[in-house]
Amino acid sequence: MSQGGAPLIMSPLMWAPEVWWSLFGHFIALSLMSIGGAITLVSDMHRRLVVDDHLLSDGDFTASIALAQAAPGPNVLFVGLFGWYAGGIGGALISMLGIMIPSTTLALAVARWVSTRRHWLSVQAFQAGMMPVTVGLLLATGWVLAPPLATQPRALLLSAVVAVLVWRTKIRLIWLIGAGALLGALGWV
Repeated sequence: MSQGGAPLIMSPLMWAPEVWWSLFGHFIALSLMSIGGAITLVSDMHRRLVVDDHLLSDGDFTASIALAQAAPGPNVLFVGLFGWYAGGIGGALISMLGIMIPSTTLALAVARWVSTRRHWLSVQAFQAGMMPVTVGLLLATGWVLAPPLATQPRALLLSAVVAVLVWRTKIRLIWLIGAGALLGALGWV
């Protein structure tokens, strides 16, 4: 855990079963609530890992999400990075198991069940009702990740421009990512 509110810097090979159990319990509970993906639960992860348990610093938390979103692969990789920062290799593995096992098992079971009942009104109503829940969870994630942008007007401007371009044009996202990387390399953002 932490001493005096500051996160501990752990060796990747450190033996930390109490941290691993804490991570596993937290992520297994969140797994079944990850409607729209694990990214929708970032606000609760922040509260638990940074504010309550002091397992990560704000910087490590934000860097984990940024790195995982920039890397190829599934967007849930940031959970493994949270575990890495909090409990080394064991923390990374146990965090990924905790977030993946329940949701994957439930998703497979529900997908099979729904595929044979897609025409039911209750199934269609449930799917339609989950859309606003997912949007709300994504807005909560944005709320947690946005405060560092408040001190950087250029980043806010760039975010607004990219949002409009994605919404109103058919520019491929890879070009926008490349433009953002170029602006970052030039020190504009």
